[in-house]
Amino acid sequence: MKAGERPKLARGLRQDSRRFRLLAIVVGFFVVSLTFVVVSKPDAILFSLNGKLPVEQAPTSILIRQKVKSPPATSGKTSTDALRGDPKVVDDEADVRPKGTKGEEEESRVLSEPDPTSGMTELTTNKDGGGHKSDEEKTLGGGGKQNGKGEERGHAAAEKHKVTLPTVSNYTIHDIDETENAKQDGTRNLQQGSKPLCDFSNFRANVCEMRGDVRVHPNGTSILFMEPANSQRNELWKIKPYPRKGDEFCLSHITELTVKSSKVAPECTKYHDVPAVIFSLTGYTGNLFHDFTDVMVPLFTTANEFNGEVQFLITDMALWWTIKYHTVLQKLSKYPVIDFSKDDQVHCFKHVIVGLHAYMEFTIDSSKAPHNYSMVDFNRFMRGAYSLGRDTVTVLGEYPKVKPRLLIIKRHRTRMFLNLDEIVAMAEELGFEVVIDEANVSSDISRFARLVNSVDVMMGVHGAGLTNCVFLPQNATLIQIVPWGGLEWVSHTDFGKPSELMGLRYKQYSISVDESSLTDQYPRDHEIFRNPISFHKRGFDFIRQTFMDKQNVKLDCKRFRPILLEALDNLNP
Repeated sequence: MKAGERPKLARGLRQDSRRFRLLAIVVGFFVVSLTFVVVSKPDAILFSLNGKLPVEQAPTSILIRQKVKSPPATSGKTSTDALRGDPKVVDDEADVRPKGTKGEEEESRVLSEPDPTSGMTELTTNKDGGGHKSDEEKTLGGGGKQNGKGEERGHAAAEKHKVTLPTVSNYTIHDIDETENAKQDGTRNLQQGSKPLCDFSNFRANVCEMRGDVRVHPNGTSILFMEPANSQRNELWKIKPYPRKGDEFCLSHITELTVKSSKVAPECTKYHDVPAVIFSLTGYTGNLFHDFTDVMVPLFTTANEFNGEVQFLITDMALWWTIKYHTVLQKLSKYPVIDFSKDDQVHCFKHVIVGLHAYMEFTIDSSKAPHNYSMVDFNRFMRGAYSLGRDTVTVLGEYPKVKPRLLIIKRHRTRMFLNLDEIVAMAEELGFEVVIDEANVSSDISRFARLVNSVDVMMGVHGAGLTNCVFLPQNATLIQIVPWGGLEWVSHTDFGKPSELMGLRYKQYSISVDESSLTDQYPRDHEIFRNPISFHKRGFDFIRQTFMDKQNVKLDCKRFRPILLEALDNLNP
């Protein structure tokens, strides 16, 4: 090579090197830009592949603004202003009927038993005013009367997770760009199979359960189960997620949700990697008995299997209620609840339950409940949630200087003990340490739970206060005093059977005519004493006003004494 050609060659190589670097920079910039678009706006690239609809083509009832909002940071503190719009916490004898009623006593529904004659299938009224289902509402399998509530959930219970308190850092909601592993694009929903989306066969509660690609859109009050293009499923259900089926007055205050199979839906704005349970808090909540029979027990039955890895979405939110029972809610779910009425996102889940599994009053039917849960399990759960120290009663003589403890539930205004001092004296004579306290909705649940758990026997006149038996240790005794009026069956249904199913000892004492204050209002030969059952045909309101609101109790201590002796005997080894 000539000497003059070598510098020319070097200059040429440097120019080629600069061109190559420039090309590499351009290609690199293009790759980075493409990567950014794919990550931040995946639907813009994948629309033609995943079958999602853009907003302008989505059904008008569930249109949303196409923007992603991060969940607001939640605070553990609640201002008084935030509570002003919610129902006031009422005491044991205050009005708790849904909005729009007047002057009803707090326990007006404690006596109400489910109506076995209520319709087995909830119909949607068509335009002609009839009760027949439209073509869209007809379901596969003849209306969804299938009972396999527990079989498909078995694998979820096997996953054990550490329980942590709900914080923003472990929030179940993720922005779209953070959920590559949770995306449900192209889901074929094989897990659902031919099983109908909803089961309306239970006389107490309707429940819908879906596995696959499920879109929950609170603004549209809709839950959409996404179907592949070749699917023949065509289901539409209307459900009010509160377990008082057949109680039209109660359900008239509950938001109705639409559960529908669909091949089109709005874009997901939030993805979740845990199941969802959707339920309502309006109804008769605010009454201690209904807090448990309508929400607590059904919620435990439905959600306990997830071991905290479940997201609650609440329609008809009662903020004061979630604050009062936050200990239980945090035990069942690690994640802050979502207020259905104030949420504008489209939430995507792989498993959704709408409504709560419920059976008879204040009980769990272990033959039908998921994983055969029972009231013993619920009693254990409540003691654990409030970190109560006693799992079982103290055996007599185990601690010579320790007396068995008796809690007497005190009432005001109605069904009061008129000779409370005499009752206390008799119990102390028998060897009890007597504690007297009131139980109402405004009570500090944690404090009262510790008190109830510390006693061996609890007694009171039929009323919501007896619901606190859920905190009693195993083998403790519950004594229910039944007012005059033929109320034995309903008293046993509300508290007798549930307490026995919890593993407690139960004693029921029906007062005589001489122990009732009704003798001050009616002559002794009145029909109300000769045949009180005949008054039941006048309806529940008459029963409540006559035998509940206007009656107090003066116990015949000599007649009642054997009941306390039996309770003592239950404590013997």
